[in-house]
Amino acid sequence: MMQNLTLNNGVQMPALGLGVFQTPPEETRTAVTAALGVGYRHVDTAAAYGNEREVGQAIRESGIPRDELFIETKVWISDYGYDQTLHAFDKSAAKLGIDQIDLLILHQALPSDFGKTLDAYRALETLLADGKVRAIGVSNFMVDHLRGLLDAATVVPAVNQLEIHPYFQQREIQALGSEHGIINQAWSPIGGITFYRDSGHTSALEDPVIGEIARAHGKSPAQVMLRWGLQHGRSVIPKSTKPERIAQNLDVFDFELTADELTAIDALETGKRGGPEPENITVANFGIQIPEA
Repeated sequence: MMQNLTLNNGVQMPALGLGVFQTPPEETRTAVTAALGVGYRHVDTAAAYGNEREVGQAIRESGIPRDELFIETKVWISDYGYDQTLHAFDKSAAKLGIDQIDLLILHQALPSDFGKTLDAYRALETLLADGKVRAIGVSNFMVDHLRGLLDAATVVPAVNQLEIHPYFQQREIQALGSEHGIINQAWSPIGGITFYRDSGHTSALEDPVIGEIARAHGKSPAQVMLRWGLQHGRSVIPKSTKPERIAQNLDVFDFELTADELTAIDALETGKRGGPEPENITVANFGIQIPEA
């Protein structure tokens, strides 16, 4: 049975969702359709992924009532600034074909222009006050970024979406988030990033510790990692385009890891990030034009 997390403003969010990072547009529609068909109700996309339109098509074609779905998307750094971010909402909502976005988050902090990041967040606060979004948050915000935001914000973010998997757990930022009632949401929760970037990692799916725990429960290594994230109170958004994997990733609510098993997975931390260093995010390096709807 799908479990919900209660955000700090009372909104309910399914704990597990489908991520569509790096999923080409034509595969996105099929993946989202498959996910909704097996019971997913939370989809996480982003303006920068270039596949919001296809997510929108799949949710429309599913016939599932809008109020049963939780749609999350992200504003890219090229659209930061108060007015630009208000307009970024219009672009995303139009591509998704929805009037209200359930969770809208800032995709990265812009450390070199944090004022612009704060202006963008202020726009999210306005969108929330206007009822255009149900919850707001951030992504890839490190301790300094989150502290800087909390000093200036009137609304505490509901979510901070971070790279979190057994090999990279970001405990300090997770702890700061939890202290403020912010849900830590794991992108790459099964460590996919560990084997498609040159991160010096082997695949977490082949980790012997995880493999042994998986065998003990008659589950897959991916299911064990998702369960580990859920039992630590996180939201997890695994990505896959394969229908059987999509279904398998949802099948994690019928078993429980023991305290010792959680500790054994906790001990796999390497301190090695797979994604880009948040400090290196600049518009010069990472800016892309987000097309109009």
